This record gives sequence, C-alpha cells and structure tokens, in this order.
Amino acid sequence: MTLIDEPPAFSTHRVVNQAPPLDGFDPLACDPALRSALDRHGIDDLAALALQAGSAEAREHGRLANEHPPRLRTHDRYGHRIDEVEFHPSWHWLMARAVDHGLHAAPWALGPGAHLRRAAGFYLWSQAEAGHGCPISMTYSAVPALRYAPALAGQYEPKLTAGSYDFGLRAPAEKSALLAGMSMTEKQGGSDVRANTTTAEPLADGTYRIVGHKWFTSAPMNDLFLTLAQAPGGLSCFLVPRVLPDGSRNEIRIQRLKDKLGNKSNASAEIEYAGALGHLVGEEGRGVRCIIEMVSMTRLDCVLGSAANIRIALSEAAHHVRHRSAFGHRLADLPLMQNVLADLALESEAATTLAMRLAAAVEAGERDLLRLALPAAKFYVCKRAPAAVAEALECLGGNGYVEESGMPRLYREAPLSSIWEGSGNVTALDLLRALAKQPSTKDALMSELDTACGADPAYDDAVRRLRGELDAPAPERARALAELLALTFQASLLFRHAPTAVAAAFVATRLATANHTFGATPISGARALLDRVTPT
Repeated sequence: MTLIDEPPAFSTHRVVNQAPPLDGFDPLACDPALRSALDRHGIDDLAALALQAGSAEAREHGRLANEHPPRLRTHDRYGHRIDEVEFHPSWHWLMARAVDHGLHAAPWALGPGAHLRRAAGFYLWSQAEAGHGCPISMTYSAVPALRYAPALAGQYEPKLTAGSYDFGLRAPAEKSALLAGMSMTEKQGGSDVRANTTTAEPLADGTYRIVGHKWFTSAPMNDLFLTLAQAPGGLSCFLVPRVLPDGSRNEIRIQRLKDKLGNKSNASAEIEYAGALGHLVGEEGRGVRCIIEMVSMTRLDCVLGSAANIRIALSEAAHHVRHRSAFGHRLADLPLMQNVLADLALESEAATTLAMRLAAAVEAGERDLLRLALPAAKFYVCKRAPAAVAEALECLGGNGYVEESGMPRLYREAPLSSIWEGSGNVTALDLLRALAKQPSTKDALMSELDTACGADPAYDDAVRRLRGELDAPAPERARALAELLALTFQASLLFRHAPTAVAAAFVATRLATANHTFGATPISGARALLDRVTPT
C-alpha cells in the first residue's frame, strides 16, 4: 500500500481558510469585564472552573446534552405510573460539576463573598452549556423563599446547600443532597399567578392536599418544588416533595415535557397535582411574598445567563474572524468587521459589568437598589441577547447557520431568559410598582448613577431624562423607563470600572445616537476593543 502525502490532483476536499475549533480556551482570560469585577472584590479562585468551562470536554458534553434531550417515561413495562425523566450522561456530567463548583445553593451556607463568587462561576459555566443552569438556579433561588418556614428550612436547607449531586427518586432523608424546582404558572394565568386555580386543602396533620394543573414546572426531575395554590386564606406557597418520607411517591403526575424552541437539554414539564401532599411556606394568603424571593434570585440568573450567552457568542465570532480571510484580508483586519465586533464587545462588557454589580448588591443586601435595577437589567440585557447572538452568528456567515458550529444552539437559547421569570411587560411594570410602593428605591438608584455625572454630556443628559421618567412613571412608557435605566446604569459602571475608551464608546453608541444596528456607529479604537476580548 502506498501512502499518499498529498491529495490527488482531482481532489476538491482540501480544507483551508477555516477557523480551528474554539476548544481549550480560557473564558476568563479574554473577559476583562469579569476579571475587573473579580479583582474589585478579591475573588481569585475561579481559574480552574474557567478552564474547565472552555475545555473541549465540557463543550462536547454541552453538545451531547442538547443532541440527546430528556425523555419522559410515564409508566413502567407493567403499567405502573413512574413519572421519571431520563437524561443523557452528559447532562449528569454537567450537573455534577456545577454542584462541585458550588453554583447551586452552596453560597447560603458559606461566608462573605460566596454569592458574588457563585454569580461569576454561574456566568462562566453557563458558557459551556446553558440548559442545565435552570435546575442549578432553581436550587439557589429556593433557599430565601424556604426561610419563610424556619422548620422546613432547617430540615431541607442543609441538603440543598450540600456539595454533591445525587440524582434519583428517593426519600429526601435517604439522599446526600437535594435539588429544588418551581411550579407556579397555569394555562389560564401564565405570569398572572393570582389567577391560579390549584387548590390546597388543609389536613389534620398540618400538611395540605394539593390539586391542580401546572402549565410550566421548571426541572420536574428535582426533589422539591415550591408551588402556589389557593388555600382557605388565599394564594399561598407550599413545599411539595416528589417522594414522601416513607419512600412512596407523592401524587405528582408529569403529563408531558414541553417541546421548546431552545433549552433542549433541560426538562420543562406540564404537571398535575392529584392530591399531592405539601407543606405551607410562610402564611396563608402570602404566597406571592414568599415566591417573589425565589423569582428575584432567578431573575439575577437570567441576567447572568444572558450575559454569558452574549459573551460566548462574542468569543466564537472573535475567534472566527481572527482565523478567517476574505477579499484578500483577514476578517479581523477589515475596518467594518472590527467595528461590528467592537460593538458586540461593548454590549458584552456592559452586560457582564451590570450583572456582577447586581450580584454584589445581593451580597450586600442592597434591596432598594435591586428593586429597580434588577427588573430593569432583566428586561434590557435579556432582550439584547437575541440581537447580539444573531449578529455574532452572522460574523461566521453561512458557517454560523449550520448546527455543527454551535451558534444555532446559542441563538435558540437567547430569547429564553427574556420570557422566563416575567417577560418584558411584566418586568417593566415591576419598576412602576416598586416606585409606587417604595419611593426610597429611586434615591438608591440615583445615588448610584450620580457618581458618574460629569463624565460625559450625553450621559448627563440621559440621567436627566431618566429622572424625569422616574418622577412621572406611566404604564405606556414602562419599557422606555426600563431601557433607559439599564443603559444609564451600565454607562455609570463602565465610567467607574472600565477604561475610558470603553465607557466613551458605549455612551457614543447607546446614548448619543439613534442608530440601533450593531456596527452602524463608528467606534474609535475598534481594533483595540476587539483584541481585548478575543480568545487566545
């Protein structure tokens, strides 16, 4: 047999001018916004997590978990109802490492800085695969809600914060660790949870019998669910375990898994409570108060997840243009491509910086600031993700539209966080409710924004306009208010924590122009902005 070093003359399959796979890169090294935030808060132990998130192994597990989505098995071979969800091994690999890194509820059992470190880790690890972040986020978010019932918190919190991944249907007492989910919305109400018709009947032993149909239940394979139901005293919050203490299965029926646009690796279900037993969390009639604690934390993760999606899409695009040539030039050397990528870099840096500031506010207990800034950030950053990811995909041309590139998965994931935990109108109107109920929230926000006043006339003008919106809020302008609040907050953070050129370019492209297409406004120093975010 003759070995042929060169393809024969008639071969058409010489592969040239293609970018190598973005495997084995360090997502922390090419992320100046995250590094700056970590430096400010003295967090320096995320290098191993970052390298694992950018590894070929993690990226392949992310692909496989989405190529082989979960399957529902309602019955066993004999006809017994089992309601089990089966996952590909790659899902379990991703989940185990997320828990190992403390990205679930672990911070609630740790000391100062734990929540901020967890936020940065969640952001980095979500770049490997976003879908499994849902049960991780639900578990993190369940703890503050559960604390409205101290006895239940004492019983379940140690296993929610435990550092092991223990998948499977067993009694909570028999497991080394637990994961939590959320079950709120119904088909007739959606985000209007007060329209829920699920009922909770009190029993003699202090538990409640819950009957109802939930339209969306996050992570139905988890061990515990925080759910809303109508008790005699009004809409209330309940903790519903999948398996009862005696090992029998609670009366929870998984009707079907939702066939979603994206988020394919994660199971989202329609479930029925057929007399399930639950424990009251807090007081009857105060269910929304309890569940809002969980929603607030999951909204933070929506911002972190969207920022992560923007960032990994930017990394893919920047990597591609660094290696691909067209029209006799490397794409990264073409001025217009530089401008597009620089604009995406601004979007990413602003989103990441804002997300980490919100995480720091959670850490510090800045509730007044969060009451306005969190829904505004959730509104704006999550809405920017689809546009940013689409632009990054386009940088790869036709290659980006092909599934093998991984970009279509990022694009399908992008709208998710804008919808879950309150879609655009819901989160924007939350701002108006906060202003009406807690006027102190405005003072907390303006104190933050005023620290950057005088840095740029366009910024100062935007802050004046925002103050006017806050002084006369109107429902029809709620979205405009949320957008302007998020933009000014991002700009103020960049003026304080980013290079002057970054902050100036952000204001020039977001507050001082009517252009809304990425790359439409010339950016001074575009090449330098691109270089600082390109994976190496």
